[in-house]
Formats: sequence, C-alpha cells, structure tokens
Amino acid sequence: MTRTVSDLVIELLKEWGVTRIYGFPGDGIGAFDGALGADDRRDDGLKYVRPTHEEICALMATAHAKFTGEVGVCVATSSPGAFHMLNGLYDAQMDNQPVVAIVGQQGLAALGTANQQENNLERVFQDVACYVQTIVSPAQVEAVVDAAFRTAKLRLQPAVVVLPHDVQAMPAPEAPRAHWVSRSSSAAPSAQVVPSHAQLQQAADLINAGERVTFLVGAGASGATHEVLRAAELAGAGIITALRGKDVVPGDVPHHTQQLGLLGSLPSLHQVARCDTLVLLGTNYPYGEFLPPSGSARAVQIDLRPEQLGLRYPTEVNLWGDVRATLQALNPLLDEKRDRSWQAEVAAEMRDWEEEMKAQAYVAYDDGANPRRFFHELNTRLPDDAIVTADAGTTADWYGHHIRLRRGMRGDLSGRLATMMAAMPYAVAAKFAYPDRTVVCTIGDGAFQMLGMNELITIRKYQREWTNKKLVILVMHNNDLAQVSWEMRTEDADPVWRGAQDVESVDYAGYARLLGFQGIRVDDDEQVGAALDEAFAHDGVTLIDAYVSRNVPPLPPHITKEYAKNVGKALLEGDPFERDVIKDSARAIATEAVERVKGALHVGHRDE
Repeated sequence: MTRTVSDLVIELLKEWGVTRIYGFPGDGIGAFDGALGADDRRDDGLKYVRPTHEEICALMATAHAKFTGEVGVCVATSSPGAFHMLNGLYDAQMDNQPVVAIVGQQGLAALGTANQQENNLERVFQDVACYVQTIVSPAQVEAVVDAAFRTAKLRLQPAVVVLPHDVQAMPAPEAPRAHWVSRSSSAAPSAQVVPSHAQLQQAADLINAGERVTFLVGAGASGATHEVLRAAELAGAGIITALRGKDVVPGDVPHHTQQLGLLGSLPSLHQVARCDTLVLLGTNYPYGEFLPPSGSARAVQIDLRPEQLGLRYPTEVNLWGDVRATLQALNPLLDEKRDRSWQAEVAAEMRDWEEEMKAQAYVAYDDGANPRRFFHELNTRLPDDAIVTADAGTTADWYGHHIRLRRGMRGDLSGRLATMMAAMPYAVAAKFAYPDRTVVCTIGDGAFQMLGMNELITIRKYQREWTNKKLVILVMHNNDLAQVSWEMRTEDADPVWRGAQDVESVDYAGYARLLGFQGIRVDDDEQVGAALDEAFAHDGVTLIDAYVSRNVPPLPPHITKEYAKNVGKALLEGDPFERDVIKDSARAIATEAVERVKGALHVGHRDE
C-alpha cells in the first residue's frame, strides 16, 4: 500500500518516542484517525486514548508531559474540536510543558472561503503555541512535524500542526533532494544547558557570602532532587517549594517549609522575611508581595527559560541553564557552612507549624466535616509510590497545608493557569503513565461537576488496562464554589452571591456505584480514617463523597489588615453564611493562636 501523509506523521511520532496520544475523532481529522486505527489493529506501539472531550485531551497531554518529562500529544478535529483544546494548551504554555497538538482542517480548497468548520487555525493558535504551521504538501511533513517536536522540547511550550483533510490522505514518498524541500532530523535536541565557569563562580561567591540562605524551588527543578538537597546542605539553606515544585523536595526534609503565600506556611513567610540570600531554582513564582523587599536579600536565579530570569525579583546573577546540570557544576564551588543555626531555626519553626496544621485538622464544625481532616488523614496513609493531583480551588489550600510528599512520590496541579478542571484529567493521565502506581485525585464538587463526573466514564472504559487498579477520588462536597466565595469576601469585600456560588448537590458516591466503582459517603470527622483505609484496601476505583463545611476559612499564614477588613465588610453587607463564617473562622483562628502559644511555652499537646 502507498504510504500516506497520515502514515508518515505516525512514523514521525514514533521516532520522537511517542507511545500514547490523547485524541477525539471528527471528520476534519478523519483520514488521520483512519491511519491511527490501522496502526492500532497492527498493535504497532502507539496507544490511542479517547476521553470524553477535546479539552480533556489537551489537559491529559499536559499532565503526561508533567509526570513523564516526555512530549505530550493530543489530537482533535477542526473547529469546534480544535477550539476546545485551547484551555489545555494554555495550561501547557503557562506551566512550561512540551505538548504537540495535531488538529484537523477542512480541505485546501476551502481555506479562506468561509466554508463549514473552516477557520484560520493558525491565527487561533498563534498566541498559545510557540510554533504553529499548516501542512499543505507531502514534501513538507517531516520538516513541520520535526520542527514542532524540536521547538516544543526546547522552548517547553505547546506546538500545533494543522493537517487539512485532503492532505492527510495524499501519498507521501520520501522527501526529495530538491529546492525548497527540507530533509529534517528527528534526533532529539539536547537541553542540558550549563552556564560558563565564570558565571558559576559569580553565583557561588554570592551564595557563599550569605549567612541566611533560602532556596525557592519550582517545578523547573524536577529531576534535580539530589542536587538541590546537596546544594542546601553545603549552603546551610532553608528550602521553600512553589506549589508545583512540592514533589521536588521530600516533605520529611526538616528545613523544607513547604509553600509560600496565601496557601503557604508561616515558616516560609518568616524565611523570606529574614533571609539575606535568595536562590531561585526553576521557578517563576509570581506573587511579588511574598518575596523579600528589594535590597534586603541578594539573589541568584537558575532557569532554563531565559525570559524568566530576573523577571520577578532584582537578582544579581542570572544563570541560563538546566537546574540539575547547573547545580552539578555549581555545587563543587560552594563552601560547606559550619554554622547550621539558620537551618536549625527554620526546622524548629516548621515543627511547630506541623503541630498547628494537625490541630487545625481536628477542629470540629457544625455544618459538615472538616475538609482539613481528610487531607491530614490522607497524608498519613499515602503509599510510597503515590501520585496526588489537586484542583485549583480550596483543595489546593488543603493540599499545600497538609500533604507531605515523600521521596519518589509525585504531585501536581494546574499552576499559573490555575484551572479547577485539571485534577481529574491529570489523575487519569497519571494512571496511564504509571499503571502500576496508586493515584489519588483531590477535587472540589464544583470542579468535579465540570470535568470530573464524565471522566469517571473514561476510567470505566480503560481501568482494565491498569496493572494496579487503585485510584482514589476524594470529592470535597460542600455545595459551594468555595475558593471563589472566599476570594469574593477577602479580595473584593463582597458577600457570597448564592445565585453564582451554589453548587447543586449530587449523590457522588451513588453515581460512582452506578458505574461499578466503590462509593463511600462520609459526613463525620470520625469516619474519615476508616473511609480512607477502606479505599486503599480496595483493588479498584473508590470515590469518597466528603460532606464538608463550606465555611472553613483557607486562612493565610499571616492575616493582613486588608484581608480582615474585606471579610468584615462582606459580612456586614449581608453574606448569607455570616453566622457560620464568623463561628468557623473564630474556631480556626483560635486554634492557630492556641498552638502558637503552646509552642512558645513548650507545652505538649497532651498537657491540660
């Protein structure tokens, strides 16, 4: 049979190491779908996964890139399918992930004629993609596909290949040695960029001069755990991780104070306030109000994205390089500090904070279980190889405050885009990438109604392919878009508007059982541990329907005057949950205060 353009694209995908694509069919991509089907029947090494929506395809491709370090690949038809992928591709763009999207298009003769489902897709994807190109000739295929993969890998961004329907079925002979024809390479480019010795020495001198060094570590340091810990050991540094960098540094490192900012820890806030040297490793941390005042700390940054160097803080040394390779070259230049008092101070404060978080998890509320309790109990039961996902609502707060990922564990969520909808697509993609590992999805009921409930159908379709079928879905059932409710109160001093904020209550455990999964309803704090034990003992999918209070405040580590004033104004203007918000916030704040006094007086929790 004559090789077609579609066949050639599939060959190139395999040459680039692709083993799985997330796709949704349609007539605009029909001939390519046909070639994928033929490849699947031959069982020729490329797995096609079809979730329930094109947006989920793109989110799963992004998650695949995050969890594996490979290029994620998604496929969809022309408009409207191509449009649906935009949200997931923006997730890849904003979190620096290499993704290649292959989208269909109407035939060549239709371009520019306002034909049905014909749109200017190059213009549509121009903002989100680092490379977007329409293939109009078979001689162009290799160069365009190779360029898409090469550019996505080097720039850590999504790339888009537009494939018109009639081009998909054209014969694709070997690219000729001819004018205008590029015979390209599918050899993966090296991204092991390392700065010069002179620049490394400049960074080492700055770090060596510091007495209170703090590392702020992001997801760009993934794969560099050993190097980061060695550098911190030499520099006597405390460590803070950005939320997406949470799994880079093990949670049991005593001088790792977890996250910074509204969902961070008080020890992290104090580190930033007191450090004299800040080292930014693979992070584009955007919240400038939580970074040191200009001039209070000297700073070094290492990043593979050069446009991010010096963007967030006035750094003195900017090293363009891969974090792991750069630290391997930098660490021999660092002096080993004998004075460990800074690290000891950081570690002692973190121990007190952990007691505070535990106490917060055991506060009882009248209008539902404590959401913190679920995350606290979950943290004590996570298997060593667990992968945890979270949405970008209040579950991100509880994930940041209570989950401590040990070495070898993974955890992630949609970062800078902060889409609530990513938790379930991420969890399912993690299960495909690591079918032998336990995956836990933590998700709010609002996000679950967006892209969670339908993805249970995808799980039902594919779970038989997973060697370890254990997947735990923890739904925070509070009938509220809780994060937005608290943002309305704290940022805009507006009361909750129930017409916008209420989430219709659904029997999520019953829905899970309808699909053949284990469903467990929990509405009491004392049931939480047993429910999680039952979930982890089950060799299959378990959904825990956690009926939690909608008024538990996601308290920041430091309550500003503006935060307090805005909440007060919102309540005065008729917040429908005024009484419960005041009561639940008072309980949470009182618990914090008591724990801090206990810590200051060295009083144990078993003492009266």
